[in-house]
Amino acid sequence: MNRSSFRNWCNSGEPFVWLNAGAVSLSIIMVVGLILLIMARGLGHFWPSDVAAFDYTDSDGAVVALAGEFIDAESVPRARLAVGDARVPAYLDIIDRTLVRIGNRDYTGFDYRWVLDVAMHNLSYPAQIMVIERYEWGNFYGYLTAIKEDGAALHADPDWALFQRYIAASQQLLGEIRHIEKSLIGAVNYDMERLRLKERKLALDGAPEGSPAHTQIATQRVALQEKYDGYTDRLAGLYEQLNRPSFMARLADGREVELAFAKVVRAYRPNAMSVTDKVAFYFEKLWEFVSGDPREANTEGGIFPAIFGTVMMVMIMAVLVTPFGVVAAVYLREYAKQGPVTRLIRIAVNNLAGVPSVVYGVFGLGFFVYFLGGTIDELFFPESLPAPTFGTPGILWASLTLAILTVPVVIVSTEEGLSRVPRAIREGSLALGATKAETLWRTVLPMTASAMMTGLILAVARAAGEVAPLMLVGVVKLAPSMPLDGNFPFLHLDRKFMHLGFHIYDVGFQSPNVEAARPLVYATAFLLVLIIICLNLTAIKIRNRLREKYRAAEQH
Repeated sequence: MNRSSFRNWCNSGEPFVWLNAGAVSLSIIMVVGLILLIMARGLGHFWPSDVAAFDYTDSDGAVVALAGEFIDAESVPRARLAVGDARVPAYLDIIDRTLVRIGNRDYTGFDYRWVLDVAMHNLSYPAQIMVIERYEWGNFYGYLTAIKEDGAALHADPDWALFQRYIAASQQLLGEIRHIEKSLIGAVNYDMERLRLKERKLALDGAPEGSPAHTQIATQRVALQEKYDGYTDRLAGLYEQLNRPSFMARLADGREVELAFAKVVRAYRPNAMSVTDKVAFYFEKLWEFVSGDPREANTEGGIFPAIFGTVMMVMIMAVLVTPFGVVAAVYLREYAKQGPVTRLIRIAVNNLAGVPSVVYGVFGLGFFVYFLGGTIDELFFPESLPAPTFGTPGILWASLTLAILTVPVVIVSTEEGLSRVPRAIREGSLALGATKAETLWRTVLPMTASAMMTGLILAVARAAGEVAPLMLVGVVKLAPSMPLDGNFPFLHLDRKFMHLGFHIYDVGFQSPNVEAARPLVYATAFLLVLIIICLNLTAIKIRNRLREKYRAAEQH
């Protein structure tokens, strides 16, 4: 290619087309690669790894027996080890070491340990070694030796099926206990608190003691106390049954310990499991992660409350932001006199999108929580004071704060959609006798529906991942109860909630057990991305359906 042809080719703009195509392709590859990395690091955590048993020579020369899962491996220079470590041959400058999850934190003091490969001996994978997931103290690794009941050994060297039946019975009792404590006793306590607030309201209103309202409250309180006493008696019996059985297990170093079935989530022998068993176990753990409650400072168990809180907050935010954004866009485009003031308002709206999100959080805390929520408490909930009802961070204020944060996106998108509606359609509607309001409501706004949905899609994508403002206006590490339950009025917008973004921050940076939390950070991040994609795909599908509907109407 000569110089003239090359100049003509450059002037044609084709190089820039290829450059843009390459940039888009590279961006897609990077995004897909990032998602695949997060998915592999997170979802691989639920696969049941084999458990190794081996002898290990400590730095002081003592030999200890260890057992655990191999988690990670790395090569380090000799300089990072203790000077004069006799375990490392003199000719080695690079030493391989392995991170082992040895569990048994209540007996060893830590969950993970780095071991030198050259100091490991007699490595084996015994089929009888078991992994026990516990509600507290993390995993336990050891060998089952006996089952006890009321302190007496019933089964020495019990079979695995009998052990699993004891665990299943314990889980059933725990399920009944949780149902009584959270659902039945929780409902009684909720009703008792409502009676207390009714009684306090009567006192504030000056109702005399012994009035029919006081008598009715006293009667209801007696009935609720009887229900409460009945539930506590049932709980005492269930706890007695739960605490009877226990089992003996032997650690890798030979120590014999006693564990309660009440503390066991599940037990399995990964070295004896087939591939089919491991696949079934993997999906069981994955389902627990999606549908269960967190435990062990959020480093174990599931994240369902965080999923529920994220989706619910986004839905409330979408319901709040759409009307405000559409009304503001309609006013600016259709009613406001186009001049310096309107242009200044548009500039301000555009600049709002660049304000740091934590500033919105401060605004939400000051205006929504303290001012608006405090005023609502004084006007409608004086019987609850000084304990706040709406004058404290909650899911309503979090949703409103994010609605304010994302409303510029909806305004700009809706304005763009309104500007694309041909002027002839407005004039034709007015010529047929429709008012301006009827023209907007029946003709212009339906044709702008796809643009509104585009703004909502962008708003949802941003709001679902925000964390900084939520830390000020409602999100918590662990919510005692979800905003939606079976107690009237069922939807409690004043309650605090959990959020996937804050859960990632908390587990990743505030967890006392960093190694155990790391895979959950990846898994939660992947789930958050997946939820955002699902919400966006749903909105895109609705937008495309509306677009096709009104396109067909225009053709007719």
